[in-house]
Amino acid sequence: MNGLNKGMRKVEVALRWDPSPAGQPPVDLDLVAGTYPADDPYGTPAYVVHFDSRSPDGTIYLNRDSKDGKGFGFDEVMMLELERLDARYARVVVGVAIQQHTEDRTFGDVANPGLRIREGYTDLAAEDFGGVPGATAATVAEFVRDETGAWEFRAGVHGFEGDPATFTRVMGAKRRP
Repeated sequence: MNGLNKGMRKVEVALRWDPSPAGQPPVDLDLVAGTYPADDPYGTPAYVVHFDSRSPDGTIYLNRDSKDGKGFGFDEVMMLELERLDARYARVVVGVAIQQHTEDRTFGDVANPGLRIREGYTDLAAEDFGGVPGATAATVAEFVRDETGAWEFRAGVHGFEGDPATFTRVMGAKRRP
């Protein structure tokens, strides 16, 4: 680790959305994170963190989970303690998936979605998903460990159409230019 550049250390990813109108089924968005090994950073994730789970070493976890968007402020919050993540992992990809309970839902169907990524009190990115209205899921952040061991943040929202289970398997694949 370079003493002058420690990179990202502890990052918060927070997601919010408004509840469905009265009489409509609830909308359930979920934060997910895939962790990729250094020897295959674009392959199958070593593990995926989502609702009801945490990373095996406790470095990635949800501390708030909502199934309907009700409540004040952010509805789902995921913490990534990158500085504690084992050296065998070189990449973490964070995404948002819309649960498809009763009908196909896209970000265009979600009322007032928003995402904030921050380290400490510094906002790294904010997003309203306006660029991916037809998507059912999206990657929202990528954290990559460099040759010194420091983590760097790569912003960008990339939409996906399909079910949440497939999304978690392919969210870390190389994107075509």
